[in-house]
Amino acid sequence: MTGESRTETLRRLEAEVGVLIRRIKRVIGERSRAVHPDLQPASYLMLSYLAEHGPMRSSAIAETFDIDKGAISRQVQHLVDLGLVDRTPDPGDGRASLVSASDDAVRRLADVTAHRRKWVDERLGDWSDAELTGFVDVLGRYNQALDDKGLDQP
Repeated sequence: MTGESRTETLRRLEAEVGVLIRRIKRVIGERSRAVHPDLQPASYLMLSYLAEHGPMRSSAIAETFDIDKGAISRQVQHLVDLGLVDRTPDPGDGRASLVSASDDAVRRLADVTAHRRKWVDERLGDWSDAELTGFVDVLGRYNQALDDKGLDQP
C-alpha cells in the first residue's frame, strides 16, 4: 500500500492511459507502413477489421466505425487502388458490393502481426505467465467497466 489517495491513483491512471494511446497511435502508423508504404493508419484499422471479420458492405463498415459513408467509400477505393481490398457483387443484392481484404493484404497483415507479437513477447520476457495473464485480465476488466458504464467518452 503506497498511501496514495484514490484521486492521485486516478490521475496516474489517466497519465498511463495517455502514454498507451500515444504508443498505440505510433504502432498503428508503423504497422500500416509495414503492410504498404502508402497505407494510412485509419485505413489500416479498417483493413484489419475486414481481414478478421470477412466480406461486408461499405455501409456496415461505416456503421461499425461510426464514420461517414463518403469517407468509407474513399478509404475503400484507396485500399482497392493499393491492391489490399477486393470488391465482389453482394449475392444477396446485386446492386450492392462486398469488400474484403485481398489475399495479399491478409498475408501482409499476418506477417506484421507475427512480428509485432514477437517484439512484445521479447519486451515482456521477464514477466511470468501469471503476471502477463493477470495484466490481460485486469486490462480486460478495465475496458469492460468503461464499456458497460457508457464511459466511452473523452
